[in-house]
Amino acid sequence: MKDRGLPRSPTCIPGLDTLLGGGVLTGGIYIIQGAPGAGKTILANQICFGAAATGGRALYVTLLAESHARMIGHLGAFSFFDPNRVPDQVTYLSGFKTLEEDGLKGLVDMLRREIRSRQATTLVLDGLVSAEETATSPRELKKFIHELQTQAGLTDCTMFLLTSAYTGQRMVSAEHTMVDGLIELQNRSYGRRSDRELQVHKFRGGPMLGGVHSYVINDHGVQVYPRIEALYAKPTYLDDADGPQIDTGVGLLNEMMGGGPSRHSMTLLLGPAGIGKSTVGLQFLGGGGKSEPGLYFSFNESPRSIAVKAKGLKLPVVDLIESGHVGVLWNPVTEGVVDAVCDSLLEIVRKRGVRRLFIDGIDGFAKLASEQGRVGPLLTALSNELRSRSVSTFSTAEMDLAGIVPGQPLAGLSVRDMSPVADNIVLMRFVGTRSQLHRLIAVLKVREARTSLQFRRYRIEEGGLLIESDASAAERLLGGFSSMSDGAQALSPAAAAPDQLGRGD
Repeated sequence: MKDRGLPRSPTCIPGLDTLLGGGVLTGGIYIIQGAPGAGKTILANQICFGAAATGGRALYVTLLAESHARMIGHLGAFSFFDPNRVPDQVTYLSGFKTLEEDGLKGLVDMLRREIRSRQATTLVLDGLVSAEETATSPRELKKFIHELQTQAGLTDCTMFLLTSAYTGQRMVSAEHTMVDGLIELQNRSYGRRSDRELQVHKFRGGPMLGGVHSYVINDHGVQVYPRIEALYAKPTYLDDADGPQIDTGVGLLNEMMGGGPSRHSMTLLLGPAGIGKSTVGLQFLGGGGKSEPGLYFSFNESPRSIAVKAKGLKLPVVDLIESGHVGVLWNPVTEGVVDAVCDSLLEIVRKRGVRRLFIDGIDGFAKLASEQGRVGPLLTALSNELRSRSVSTFSTAEMDLAGIVPGQPLAGLSVRDMSPVADNIVLMRFVGTRSQLHRLIAVLKVREARTSLQFRRYRIEEGGLLIESDASAAERLLGGFSSMSDGAQALSPAAAAPDQLGRGD
């Protein structure tokens, strides 16, 4: 939808203004509804203090018997609350007695007087359900809403009406059809987990992002996280698909990838635990040097664990981490909102000017997502956005710890869901001969490049992965012709010996 250029007033709720295309329409009237505990009061107060912080004046009128002192006491825990703005810029009044004694007409008269005398730019009417109960007919309630609209238009005072109506109750009512917008807050359970979700059911006069979006309530108040696949349905910048090839930081992997991955690409490392995926990631981050800021984004390991691994292998990335040229961010999948994680990742990429990104455990996004059907579109949007920002990304995906079936080196491999996301796919697998395990690596896919479609054996030692220069050892292992004696004769002592360090992921 094209924005008609109507004047906007920001709600000052992080993420909500993004959903609403910049904010609510100045002088509009909006319903915020949700079950008790959904956060309506916090959201509305945050809007009031946001208006005051930008030079406006807010009027918060309750139609309930709750004490204002009790409400303000609860608000003291949030960073947006500033007691110095009360009562001059944020005023709390009770309309409960007026509504009881004089009905809706008396309430309208009271609101008109207070808005004009206090020059309010924002009005919150908390307890619309009380006005509904007082109305003698739907017609009277419509008249009440109409008079509020008239007052809002005359004074450019933006109004928010709070009600406890929620999904399951009547969604189409007199007030819903008359207002400029309808925002619903709700808590939804997924097994033992509960997520907060926000949906804009109606918004007149401008563009908005539809659908259901996540929000959280923390020390700063309400934070809304638009769905990544909706926010980045199209990348922010034009993807320069024919960007230059870059050094992976791993000897001979560049050659196997036809010269190396493109600057604007996502490379997926597939393999079981212990195969060396995170070692490749550390080498990739080190390959950029100080000229290409990097970020290690981990769902699995803590920054301390990552540093110990890098130092143990004496990788060049150690100095880059210590100097701050490569950052480390740990996001355990114990609890969280997947859109918040994506938002945080993209913000850090922007602030640090990241050019090399390693995501250790891309399946962590799926573990955080409440609805598995979102994972594919979400990862597609995220990878497209990273490409558009000229970020070279390596990510890992876990496979079952299974060896290669003789004659079927790709048995059990499923890349159907990840292939559309990844430009390049590198496979890392174990193969066993008697009591000895060997590591093999192959490149399955590289965008716009000819690749070496061969498995090669590799070892992990100080300095990282050491890939053999040809596929002869891998051919013998996969062909099942090698024996302990044959292997010793065919290979150098160092190549035939077990991996002395035995390090992997």
